[in-house]
Amino acid sequence: MPELVFKGKEYVYNHHLSVPYRPLEAVTDKSVGLGDLNGNLIIHGDNLHALKALLPRYAGQVDLVFIDPPYNTGNEGWCYNDNVNSPIMREWLSSNPVDGEDMLRHDKWLCMMWPRLVLLRELLSDRGSLWMTLDDNELHRARMILDEIFGEDNFVANVIWQKNYSPKNSAQYFSEDHDHLVVVTKDRETWRPNMLKRSEAMESRYSNPDNDPRGPWKAENLSARNAYRDGIYAIRCPGGRIIEGPPKGRYWVVNEETFKKWDTDGRIWWGKDGNNTPAIKRFLSEVKQGRVPQTLWFYDEVGHTQDAKRTLLEMGVIQSQQDATLTPKPVSLIKRVIEIATDPDSIVLDSFAGSATTGHAVLSANEQDGGERKFVLVECEDYADSITAERVRRAINGYAFSGTKRETLLEEKLTFSKLKKVDDLMERVEAIKAREGFGSGDLADQASVEKKRFSEVKATVKDGRLMVEGVKKISERVEGLGGEFTFCTLGEALDLEKMLSGEALPDYESLGAWLYHTATGETLPARPKKAPQWYLGEAEDKHLWLIYQPSLLFLKSPEAALTLSVARDLQGWSQKHGGNRKNLVFAPAKYLSNRQLQEHGVEYAPLPFALYREA
Repeated sequence: MPELVFKGKEYVYNHHLSVPYRPLEAVTDKSVGLGDLNGNLIIHGDNLHALKALLPRYAGQVDLVFIDPPYNTGNEGWCYNDNVNSPIMREWLSSNPVDGEDMLRHDKWLCMMWPRLVLLRELLSDRGSLWMTLDDNELHRARMILDEIFGEDNFVANVIWQKNYSPKNSAQYFSEDHDHLVVVTKDRETWRPNMLKRSEAMESRYSNPDNDPRGPWKAENLSARNAYRDGIYAIRCPGGRIIEGPPKGRYWVVNEETFKKWDTDGRIWWGKDGNNTPAIKRFLSEVKQGRVPQTLWFYDEVGHTQDAKRTLLEMGVIQSQQDATLTPKPVSLIKRVIEIATDPDSIVLDSFAGSATTGHAVLSANEQDGGERKFVLVECEDYADSITAERVRRAINGYAFSGTKRETLLEEKLTFSKLKKVDDLMERVEAIKAREGFGSGDLADQASVEKKRFSEVKATVKDGRLMVEGVKKISERVEGLGGEFTFCTLGEALDLEKMLSGEALPDYESLGAWLYHTATGETLPARPKKAPQWYLGEAEDKHLWLIYQPSLLFLKSPEAALTLSVARDLQGWSQKHGGNRKNLVFAPAKYLSNRQLQEHGVEYAPLPFALYREA
C-alpha cells in the first residue's frame, strides 16, 4: 500500500504514547444531573488529552465516532498546539493560527489528525465505525491517512451530503453544494449498517385496488433485458388479448411454467380490464422492512447548513446567523448517522464537538425510539460551557423560543422561458397572498374571516430562484428531551515527578482505571456489588487489586502493605470467584518474598516508593 509522507510524521507517529494521562474531573454546577462520570459527558479540554483520558473507561467500547474537524480551508484560523518535542513542532507553535498563506498547512493538519485518529481507533468497538465530515480541501489526504491507520480494507463509503439548498451564483467556478462523510470501520468484516426506515413516499407507492387479502402491493415490470432461453413466449390475457411475447429486445423475467404459477396465486396484475401487459404484484408485507443506506444524502431528508444555524438561533445559543465561529451540522444529518451506525445502547463520541449537534442528536434519537445511547463530547474552545454545554442543557430542559418562523409556500427556479411568462408567475404569487389573506378577491375575504396563519407573506428572488414565504412572529416553549450529562475538565496529569514528590496524589478511581488499562489494555469493568476492599476488576487471566488511598498518612502506614494475611484473603476469594486465576496487586509495599507470593498465586507490582514520602 502506498505510504502518505508529510513533514513532521516521524515526530507524531507515536506521539499518542507520550501524551500524559489526565483524569476527568466533574464540574457539578455546570452539569445536568448528579455528575456521573459513567453517563453522558461533555469534556472541556484539549481533545488529544481528553481521548487519552477516555481510554481507561472506553477503550473498545465506542460504537460510533462522529467528528467534524477543521476543513483546513485557510480561512478558519485553527491552531496546531500539540506539544511534540521537536524543533519543527516548536516552530509551528510560534506561527499559529494556520491560514491560507501557510505553505505547510496541510502537513500541520495531518500532524494534528494522526495521533487523534490512532486514539479514536483504540476507543472503537469491534463493530464500531468512524464518520468524518470534510470538504475537498483535505479529502484525498484524509483517505490516505485513514487507510494507513485503519487499513484500506476497512474503508466503507464516501457519503455525499447536499449541504446547500440553492446554488451560489457568486461562485467563481462551481457552486460547492456538498460535503463528504468518509466512513471507515474498526473491522469491516464484523460491521454492518442498520437498515433505514422506509420513507412515506416509498410506502405511498403501494396500494390495494383489487382488495388482495395479502395487503398493499405495487406493480413491477415483468420483462427484463437479460436474455435466456425460456424468456420468450406468448401470453393470453384474461380479457382475451393475445400478447405474442415481451417487448422488443426484452425477455420475460420467468419461464412460462413459473408465470402460470404466479398467475394462479394471484401475483399477476392484468389491469382493470384484464387486457394490460402483465405486471408482478410486489407485496409490501414481503418487502424488507427498511432500506439500504445510499451514498447520496439530499438536504430535504437530512437538512442543510442554514437549518443548522437556524436551530442554534431558535434555541438562543447564538445571537446571529452570521456567527462565523461555528459551522454546525443539522441534527437530522447526525440522526441519520446514528440510525445507520448504532444500537439503542451504543456509546457515541464526538471529539470536535463544536455546538454539540451530536449530543442533541443522541438525545433526540433516544427520545424517538426509547434508546439509552450515551454521548461523549470534547470541545477545547472557551465556548465549551456557553455554547456546547448550553445547547445540551436547553435540549434536555426545553427552552422558550421567541422569533420568526418561516414556511416556504412557493419555490420556483427562474429560467429564461419562465421569465418570458412573468405575468403568470406574478398571478401565482398574488393567488398565494390572497389565499393567506394578504390581497384581494374571494380567497382573501375567506382568509380574513379565519385566523391568518402568517403575519406577512414575502416574495423574494435569490440565487436565481423565486421564493414565497409565510412569516410569523411567534413565542412558544419547546419541550425538553430529558436526560443528564456531566461537564468535565481534565485534571492534573499523573506526572511521575509530582507523584514522587507527593505533590499530586490521584484519586483511587482515576489511578485504578489507568493501572487496569495499562496492565490489560481494556476498560475497567463495573465493580461487583460484594467485591472486597481494594478490588479493581477481573481480566482474562487474572484478578487485579489496588491497595491505595490518596493520603500520605495511609500510604506510609502498615495498612498499605501487601502482607501474608492479605495474600491469603486474595487467594481464597480468587478461588471462589475465578478458578485458578492469579492476582495482580498494586501496592506501595510488601512484607513477603516473591516465592511466598507465588505460593499464594499473587504477583506484586510496586507503586513508586517515593509516592508516599513526605513532600
